[in-house]
Amino acid sequence: MKFYDRTSEIATLQNIEQASAEAAQMTMIIGRRRIGKTTLLKNAFTVTPFLYFFIAKKNEVLLCDEFSQEINEKLGIPIGSYSSFSELFKAIMQLSQRMNFTLVIDEFQEFRNINPSVFSDMQNIWDSTKDNSKINLILCGSIYSMMKRIFENSKEPLFGRATARMIVKTFDINTIKEILSDYHPNYTNEDLLAFYMITGGVAKYIEQLVNKKAFTKKTILNTLFTEGSFFLDEGRDVLVDEFGKVYGNYFSILSLIASSKTDRGQIESILNMDIGGYLERLEKEYNIIKRNRPFGAKEGSRSNKYKIEDNFLNFWFRFIYKYRSAVEIGNLDYVRDIVERDYETYSGIILEKYFRTMMIESKEFSDIQGYWNSKGENEIDIVAVNEFEKRLVFCEVKRNPRRISLGELENKAKDIVTKYPKFTAEYKGLSLEDM
Repeated sequence: MKFYDRTSEIATLQNIEQASAEAAQMTMIIGRRRIGKTTLLKNAFTVTPFLYFFIAKKNEVLLCDEFSQEINEKLGIPIGSYSSFSELFKAIMQLSQRMNFTLVIDEFQEFRNINPSVFSDMQNIWDSTKDNSKINLILCGSIYSMMKRIFENSKEPLFGRATARMIVKTFDINTIKEILSDYHPNYTNEDLLAFYMITGGVAKYIEQLVNKKAFTKKTILNTLFTEGSFFLDEGRDVLVDEFGKVYGNYFSILSLIASSKTDRGQIESILNMDIGGYLERLEKEYNIIKRNRPFGAKEGSRSNKYKIEDNFLNFWFRFIYKYRSAVEIGNLDYVRDIVERDYETYSGIILEKYFRTMMIESKEFSDIQGYWNSKGENEIDIVAVNEFEKRLVFCEVKRNPRRISLGELENKAKDIVTKYPKFTAEYKGLSLEDM
């Protein structure tokens, strides 16, 4: 698959690369696994020599041997043999005083499992050598919580050392459409919805479907529910390292959220346990869920609903993890039948997210939320406000446009409209036809 988008990220990284010719740069980059960080970095840096170190889960001496060989091959300099990464890093920083180059260290957080002292050693070496260095150092990781802790916890040695930060996000909707147009020019809106529902704009998932020529609902589900499919274990592979030994509790909570049990009280009554700490970590440390409050509610409102941010993980917990017993015995047709049974309802929820995302990406509005009253009723799918133009936009989202009632939507919105007397109100119906 060809390289898509990332124009702004590449421009930012190339500016950093240019600055490194005058002064050492340390950039922290975070992005969930499969998002395309490595491909982005390899496409961004074209001026300076490019070194790439991947921190695999192996012995430190073996890693140092690999990295020394990389330096020899890319820079033509036999840097010598080292048994510790700290000593190798010191040699690299000394080398960067004589020449300008880019060093990407991928899955940087894995040093915590290999040799945690690397972080404090790097801090000491960086502080003592950076003023005379011309290195473009990129420290990249996919374990969100660990990377945030390494660089943003004031008790950690590398706190305050990064000169720039970047979070690599999913492809936007226009890029997803461009990819579908390139590989499946006659795609329908139903195809687009299925493609968005599974990939959510994650580069690796898009690449998997492109390679399998899976662009319709039928071929996408065929690809997912095939023996040995990449996707069947993907949720576990992505998250077990994040959650560690207590991943079972996190998985149970996420499975319930994906199954529309979005209220804390609902989840606690089912699991018979306090989940406040889990929800806080899932939101603030792991960046996996988002707490949504109804439009107009204050920050401390208890009328919150939780949603999984990642489209694929939401699907994985809703169908694959929930019915993992059938998956484990190879009865994939059973799980696929459940997906087919629930598809209209589930894809309708994703369609609502699609339009909300489109409105966010349009940069037309100052706030975009849903709305429901204190009883969880009188629900409005999307309420968008433009404070500058004094506009309120209320949207009802249905797969089938014939099921949309703008009169009912206007009636639901009355309480909100009365609180904004100086705003004009617009009412829209959004369906598959509007994608």
